[in-house]
Amino acid sequence: MNRQRPGPPEPVASSPAARAEFGRRLARRNRQESRFRLAGLCAVLAGLAFLAFFFLTLIGNAYTAFAQTHILLDVELSAAAIDPEGTRNRQTLGRADYQGLIRNALRQQFPAVTRRGDLRQLFALVSPGAGFDLRKQVLANPGLIGQKQRFWLAADDDVDMLIKGHMNRSAPESQRRINDRQLAWIEQLEAAGRIERQFNHRFFISGDSRDPEMSGIRSAVAGSFYMLLVTLALSFPLGVATAIYLEEFAPKNRWTDLVEVNINNLAAVPSIVFGLLGLALFINLFGLPRSVPLVGGLVLTLMTLPVVIIAARAALTSVPPSIREAALGVGASKMQAIFHHVMPLALPGMLTGTIIGMARALGESAPLLMIGMVAFIVDVPESPLDPSAALPVQIYLWADSPERAFVERTSAAILVLLAFLLVMNAGAILLRKRYEKHG
Repeated sequence: MNRQRPGPPEPVASSPAARAEFGRRLARRNRQESRFRLAGLCAVLAGLAFLAFFFLTLIGNAYTAFAQTHILLDVELSAAAIDPEGTRNRQTLGRADYQGLIRNALRQQFPAVTRRGDLRQLFALVSPGAGFDLRKQVLANPGLIGQKQRFWLAADDDVDMLIKGHMNRSAPESQRRINDRQLAWIEQLEAAGRIERQFNHRFFISGDSRDPEMSGIRSAVAGSFYMLLVTLALSFPLGVATAIYLEEFAPKNRWTDLVEVNINNLAAVPSIVFGLLGLALFINLFGLPRSVPLVGGLVLTLMTLPVVIIAARAALTSVPPSIREAALGVGASKMQAIFHHVMPLALPGMLTGTIIGMARALGESAPLLMIGMVAFIVDVPESPLDPSAALPVQIYLWADSPERAFVERTSAAILVLLAFLLVMNAGAILLRKRYEKHG
């Protein structure tokens, strides 16, 4: 029986009223779509505007921290004051009163200042830590003893703020921390070319200090580095091994379901809870010392481990089942199929998740405050067992300081922290691209 193929449908006749109604509905949908696109564009522009405002404010406060005001003084390195026995013994040289030598140089620079109160104000122009710089130079070159040498010495933070323009010179004396006599002496030094802003290398090579002009981030950066080292050494192998077991070997029952639910819940727990857990477990129970990178790394491991497990499981799930089946089909064991075929393909996702979790751990301060890493640490740690601060905690401490000079150093430390985070995220992208290319 021959069946006739149906032809194209007959066009439905529409009245002018129906066409007009259809046109109105189409125009309304187009207007709604245009409004939605405009709202999305406005949201993006608003986010970019807030981000630009944040970075402009941050950079505006931070860039002056990378320069420090110095005062040029002619210092008489008297042998009687530094090395009276002439033995050049380093312990004897280290005990000398170098700050007194700086004060003598200021007296010679301003011989008209004789009153005790005026001298105290004059001596305050130079940083209290300038003597340590002078001591370091003498210990590095004992041949300077007995000579009169010119040294650029760090100015006090109030002088630094005045030179950088953060303090109004024309304001009344009661409204600035520099009085009129000190301002006159500073202007004399400027006229003589003895005040200069130099690159603040101390910010990168020194530890914390009570004096803003002597403070730096080296101790905090070293502490953060050791903490991340401990976190990486523990969280990556434990997280990957847990993900492999749960995804490839564990039976699917209510116990494994309970474990998976708990892992997902732990990834959303506030970080301060992990700090309380670390305080109770590692410090109170195991008796580990406070404020050491080892304990900080253990706490950050607890916080990072759920994120690593979830990322590793997602990476294993993304590998096509045909890879496992092909490996098993040619005689490979399940272990060989996983480690020789599945793991190389899942490794980019695992590394990306681990580095992103580490980047999150780098910026955490709440759990570290709970385990005592808020202590004032000057020395740079040499191992994970030495007391140290962390960069986020250092930022917290500086932000709580009343001196105006700590404001710019806080902003500069935030820029350094953001730079570390950008480097870590860029590293995650590069590693993923590299292993994907090899795969």
